[in-house]
Amino acid sequence: MTTKTRMNVYFEFELLKQVEALALRRQVSKSAIIEAAVASFLSGDASDRLEAAMSRRLDKLGREIHALDEDLAVLGETVSLFIRIWLSSTPPLPESAQAGARAKGAERFEGFMQMLGKRLATSDGFLKELSRDVDSLRDSPAQEQFEANSGEA
Repeated sequence: MTTKTRMNVYFEFELLKQVEALALRRQVSKSAIIEAAVASFLSGDASDRLEAAMSRRLDKLGREIHALDEDLAVLGETVSLFIRIWLSSTPPLPESAQAGARAKGAERFEGFMQMLGKRLATSDGFLKELSRDVDSLRDSPAQEQFEANSGEA
């Protein structure tokens, strides 16, 4: 049998109320609650657990940032490629048609912004959609035929 020594301590009233409530909920003595709290405070395990939890969270954040970085790179390359193709294939307009083209452009841009707002509110996004499209192309017979033909060259 272990011997316990009595010790008198003083607590703030609110802290004592919390200890009493916990003792009632768990159906243990206040002394057991205080003893467990002091043992936890004095053990090095608490800091090790905290460090491990923090490390797991940082690892998860690192993976999420890496995924966001990849998504951003895909978007940047997509926009860059679109702009390059559009600029190289669109002839300049004559001066007389530019005012009408500006008005039509403003109308189309408004439609684009509305469509973008809808997609952002309802869709799971371009990159997930693109990923599904690429995966479905990999499994298609046309892709197998393309790979077979490119291997012959």
